[in-house]
Amino acid sequence: MATTVAVDLGAQSGRVALARFDGERLGVTELHRFANEPVRVRGRLYWDVLALYRGVLEGLRAAAREAAVDSVSVDSWAVDFGLLDRRGQLVQNPVHYRDARRAAAFAGVLARVPARELYARTGIQLLPINSLFELAAMAAERDPALEHAAALLLVPDLFHYWLCGARAGELTNVTTTQCFDPVAGAWAQDLLERLDVPTSILPEIVPPGTPLARLADEVDRETSLGGPRVVAGATHDTASAVVAVPFQRERAAFLSVGTWSLVGVERSAPVTDDAAFAANVTNEGGVAGTWRVLRNVNGLWLLHECRRAWAASGRALSFAELESLAAQAAPFRSLIDPDDPELAEPGDMPARIRAICERTGQPAPDEPGAVARCILESLALKHALVVGVLEDVVGATLDELHVVGGGARNELLCAWTAEAAARPVLAGPEEATLVGNALVQELALGGVSTLEQAREVVRASFPLRRYEPTAGGEWREARERFALLSDARAEREAAAREAAV
Repeated sequence: MATTVAVDLGAQSGRVALARFDGERLGVTELHRFANEPVRVRGRLYWDVLALYRGVLEGLRAAAREAAVDSVSVDSWAVDFGLLDRRGQLVQNPVHYRDARRAAAFAGVLARVPARELYARTGIQLLPINSLFELAAMAAERDPALEHAAALLLVPDLFHYWLCGARAGELTNVTTTQCFDPVAGAWAQDLLERLDVPTSILPEIVPPGTPLARLADEVDRETSLGGPRVVAGATHDTASAVVAVPFQRERAAFLSVGTWSLVGVERSAPVTDDAAFAANVTNEGGVAGTWRVLRNVNGLWLLHECRRAWAASGRALSFAELESLAAQAAPFRSLIDPDDPELAEPGDMPARIRAICERTGQPAPDEPGAVARCILESLALKHALVVGVLEDVVGATLDELHVVGGGARNELLCAWTAEAAARPVLAGPEEATLVGNALVQELALGGVSTLEQAREVVRASFPLRRYEPTAGGEWREARERFALLSDARAEREAAAREAAV
């Protein structure tokens, strides 16, 4: 029986879990959870990666007390990176993808590299959060951190370097940066050079499931793990989550719902034609030669930010309480597009939602239940809209939706997504990222031999909940209303981009 440790670093918290595989079923036990709290310093928003590393070490010590461990792998959110100097020391804490500098650099990059060309070369959804825009901004400002950098490592690759000393860029996360050419299968170095980004700092790219090295002696002494292998698994958390999607039909979509909602389909090659560009879908590398064709949707982070604002004003509410209050609130009173730029940065999210509703001629939700209902109904409708967009892009009907991740435990969101999309939803596993992380390690260790076999393990190990749509007329009307809101937002953003360029 193989025993692995899956480390998942999310935008809100980090987890360390122990996974045991007996050849047929996989069991995953969370051992340690720790907060991920970004820090704003002199106008810049950073990740506190040293605090995260301390949490990882505490989790590894807990794992050593439980079992003999065969391997360890770290996954995290995408696009953010650390820079190392020539001695291998971290130059500065990684900048958060919601830092305002990236958005400010967006138009300038598109003025130098036209949007259609950038998409054709990288296949990545044009979003200001992408690594390319941070690097271009640093180059344009002659940021000393970039000038002193000898190596760039994405967040999970940075943790692997600290754990075992290996410097490598794992494919699934590298493809999210908008610095990778999927046709060439390599860094888009000429593209980066046009933006004055030094390419000498880019690491070697390795496929998911690559064993890197044994745990470093220093780390092994501190954790007492016994020298397990460190594996570059599917280091992008969505890539890990999609490994754990128990697809039962070929024409099915996945929704990995957490801080972000990643709504997509799995394909054998990227899709970068004019229809894909117009739809602004992204193409991210997956496991076993697969590609995830998807759209990023601002997800349950909106509710996280609302909770934070309410707690700061003295009203602490759990997610369960908010779900109950949302169920009692009036339906379809106010809708927002979750991807409205006004909702992109941390702040007073309830106030921003009220302002958007007032601007669009809708009642402004005041009470937490009304705000939560607005968010959850809007997310369900955005999920449905993106599923329709994907059907047009890939030329196939999507008959079934799989919701995995933390959103799978939100019964309202799952049920309303089924209603909004007029398709059945299968929810689970809730811990898809940890499960997928562990299964890619099993692929590396030889415990499972194929991606399909890994998904058979998921189906055997974790129950699913099914939600059927009722084809209610009120949801059809809500879809039409939401589509008008979304179209109006898209038109405003397109006009703003053209004016800036």
